[in-house]
Amino acid sequence: MDRTQEPTETSGATTPIWLATADVPEYPALDEHLDVDVCVVGAGIAGLTTAYLLARAGRRVAVLDDGRIASGETGRTTAHLSYALDDRYYELERLFGERGAKDAASSHAAAVNRIEMIVREEGIDCDFSRLDGYLFLGGHDRRKVLEDELQAAHRAGLADVRMLERAPLTSFDTGPCLVFPQQGQFHVVKYVAGLARAIERDGGRIFTSSKVTEIEDGARPHVKTGAGHRVTARAVVVATNTPINDWVKMHTKQAPYRTYVIGARVEKGTVPPGLYWDTPDPYHYVRLQPGEGEQARWDYLIVGGEDHKTGHDMDPEDRVGERFRCLELWARERFPVGPVDYQWSGQVMEPVDYMGYIGRNPGGENVYIGTGDSGHGMTHGTLCGIINTDLILGRENPWAWLYDPGRVTVKPTSAMEFIKENIDVAVQYTDYVRPGDVASPDEIEPGEGAVLRRGAALVACYRDADGRVHERSAKCTHLYCIVDWNPVEKSWDCPCHGSRYDPYGVVMNGPAVSDLPKLEEG
Repeated sequence: MDRTQEPTETSGATTPIWLATADVPEYPALDEHLDVDVCVVGAGIAGLTTAYLLARAGRRVAVLDDGRIASGETGRTTAHLSYALDDRYYELERLFGERGAKDAASSHAAAVNRIEMIVREEGIDCDFSRLDGYLFLGGHDRRKVLEDELQAAHRAGLADVRMLERAPLTSFDTGPCLVFPQQGQFHVVKYVAGLARAIERDGGRIFTSSKVTEIEDGARPHVKTGAGHRVTARAVVVATNTPINDWVKMHTKQAPYRTYVIGARVEKGTVPPGLYWDTPDPYHYVRLQPGEGEQARWDYLIVGGEDHKTGHDMDPEDRVGERFRCLELWARERFPVGPVDYQWSGQVMEPVDYMGYIGRNPGGENVYIGTGDSGHGMTHGTLCGIINTDLILGRENPWAWLYDPGRVTVKPTSAMEFIKENIDVAVQYTDYVRPGDVASPDEIEPGEGAVLRRGAALVACYRDADGRVHERSAKCTHLYCIVDWNPVEKSWDCPCHGSRYDPYGVVMNGPAVSDLPKLEEG
């Protein structure tokens, strides 16, 4: 395989490798009213881990999702299992003190341990393995970045982290790097399918194609679906990547970012197993995944990066997949990769102070949330299950204080990040007076969309492959920012809080819970 060859043309599909290589079990839609102990909204790793642990504890659990299990951001991960945290232990120590850095390390390490334990106890065949992770320099970063992180990691209790002069790669010299032993990886869709089977075995119920449109807190909170069915519970856990129960509060504390991934063939044995990351912002993250079936003759190098804020920086070049091509070029300069068979993107929620939010919804009574994964969705989702289960069952949890959704971090960095992100949101409302992207639907190519102005209204206009035009209001149904067309994922993305809609205006990601309005609806 020639590393110097030009980027290849993929099929253009954006189906993640995990969803393409696993059978996702089918579950019915909710068609009745229910009364349970706990209702979990979201059937990704966070929701299903929560439901699994609660069902194991003897609680009556119902899980609702508007799609299939793992059809949201869980299925769009790269499935790194790591406690080498992206935002650096020296930064976490500065914001949360030495105790905070230690608890961040111990909690994410415990999440990897819990996944391994569940895989073993439930007999889940999901390619789980332990392997080392390597953090190497990139961009203009210097060795001091690694030295500072090494010292901070040791203070956080990660005594086995050490410096190497290079990672164990023969295709390129990484230069100095840190090695984090005993990280992990797995096939996430196979794993959550195993969780789902165990939930049903323990008496839990799972309902898909059941969109939640209303969550009411109180002594007996309830959840209502778009079809009008109600689930009443003693507690509700909202595990939807970004909360759909909160209108404003949590969304001022974090910002949505798109991240891009390719899956390229590599000959077996040419890349040592491991997790690999570089240090720039945005950074690159790399791992191997064995091919399956007819693809078992090779491995896949999973390469992610090219992050940007959702709804921003969607330049015309992106119409030809420039971000995917940049990832491929970066990979070809460093690894012996062959054809690229997979490409996809995902959404990462970045908290202003780097730590996620898990626990009771601020100001609420019996609604709990899990959000703000900051690029560690697999361990963070598992922690959502661990911490919220403890809180619901009235047990002490040593990490609950660190992930408390009601916390206020007043250090200068987090305060400035809070101000910057919320100023950016405010700026988006100036889109109300912008001209359209095009003057007429006639300028839109088949399979593409654009915002156009029609009098005082801004219209999200999509031309399908057959040339038919579909129009909706361009106002996001969450807080009414103007959506932008994403030519890579063929979606309408809100630049304020990350809601996403399909080309026809059907909501795919919260915090919005309803579709883009028909024009006569405003």
